[in-house]
Amino acid sequence: MADPEQAAERQHVVSSPARDPHFPAVHLRPPRNWLNDPNGLVFHDGHYHVFFQYNPRSARHADMHWGHFRSPDLLNWELLPIALAPTPGGEDPDGVWSGNAVESGGELVAFYSARHPERWYQPIARAVSRDGGVTFTKQQRMAVAEPPAGTTMFRDPYVWRDGDRWRMLVGAALKDGRGAAVQYSSTDLVEWEYQGVFLARAPEPLPGGGNTEEGWECAQYAHFGEGRGAVLVSAWDLDEGALCTAAWPGHEKEGAFVAGAPQRLDHGPDFYAPALLHAPDGRWLLWAWLWEARDEVRVGAPSAWTDEAGWAGMLSLPREVTLGPDGSLLQRPAREIERLRRHRRVCSMGEARTEQPVDLGEIDSVCDITARLASEGGLRLITDEAGSEYLDIVRDPDTAEVVVDRSHASLDPRAKRGSWRLPAGTGPVDLRVVLDRSAAEVFTAEGQALTLRLYPVGGAPWRLQATATGTAPVPYTVEAWDLAGLQIHDKRPDTERTS
Repeated sequence: MADPEQAAERQHVVSSPARDPHFPAVHLRPPRNWLNDPNGLVFHDGHYHVFFQYNPRSARHADMHWGHFRSPDLLNWELLPIALAPTPGGEDPDGVWSGNAVESGGELVAFYSARHPERWYQPIARAVSRDGGVTFTKQQRMAVAEPPAGTTMFRDPYVWRDGDRWRMLVGAALKDGRGAAVQYSSTDLVEWEYQGVFLARAPEPLPGGGNTEEGWECAQYAHFGEGRGAVLVSAWDLDEGALCTAAWPGHEKEGAFVAGAPQRLDHGPDFYAPALLHAPDGRWLLWAWLWEARDEVRVGAPSAWTDEAGWAGMLSLPREVTLGPDGSLLQRPAREIERLRRHRRVCSMGEARTEQPVDLGEIDSVCDITARLASEGGLRLITDEAGSEYLDIVRDPDTAEVVVDRSHASLDPRAKRGSWRLPAGTGPVDLRVVLDRSAAEVFTAEGQALTLRLYPVGGAPWRLQATATGTAPVPYTVEAWDLAGLQIHDKRPDTERTS
């Protein structure tokens, strides 16, 4: 059973839906309604600011506003009033869609996609805040009013400072079938000049499945010095919509990006729209949207289960992003997450056998697990008394990959199933698994990540087992800590809290 003191410590100051066993404790989201892309990630006036796509009126994908979180340390947060809302009769009556924000001259300047029912594209709008992002004043003139010739999709600006100028990427699709990130430059954040295509590629297969698609959303750029960098995109299919994420490490040359082979940014099914923040200590931090895996036909479609729950979507844990020695993009949970660790429930090492898994004991539904698994080892998270509801994390003895299987993770037949694979080398692999009620983020020590949603309904205390797939004894080492929840103080007016 959960420690009562730890459970009390983990209570959100923000009220969560009553008795909802799937509502997160260490992943950011407001108490109700729809959330999707993180937007406007910026460090300003001693605070990390995380804006996000938000429907303040329902748990459905519509009526996009910018919600707003702020924190001095990534652990203690304020949920602030809605920062940006659509203007009826204006340039964005159908929604203030994705973009980002920068600091300039003590002000926050937001750039976003202005959605209008009479336009196939989303011009880039600009808004300025002089009170730390609490309120914004929209600028009358669009920063970029028209898409460049040859595009069939155009949205989601990403702006950053490069020496004495500002640069912008916008996600796009080209008429010739390539996904693209097109670029602009400015000296004052007001007048923007088109600089051509920064990166464009025909759809390419991604390791582990999926491809880079014909349209790119939320194009982002992380620069690591000496001309090295990585372009991150969210792959958009013109028929199916949002699918997966990809990254191209490479380098800049003569105003364009020279990319190597693409990599899958996250190997799971429920991770999209990653956005970057360059922290004052030099780290690149990343948040993404973790969508639901309930009974929706596709991402963003209506869901009876979501309507019943009254909320949808959460932001990922903040991740630190680096380049590996081979140029690949690596990820790990932000180091601040370790400060949420409290009681250590499990500290065990030994051997497991196929016919005799080892019970490691009960764990909390919000926890941080580290494990070293041999080539035929695994973990099983059991969430009901009978042992028929469980999540498996196992090594494939033939490929050495880590397989995360949610085929039996919910007794509710509406929950999505399936299994996904993380690349791993031969020999023992070190894993870190952060569980948060209905979210699992799995990381290898080598910097690979896999994220998925799961919906246990068994109602029993969660417990952990060490498992094996071979005939010989398989060594393991496992530790697990309870995690205290984020402290989130609701600073919104009563009219927003009750909507």
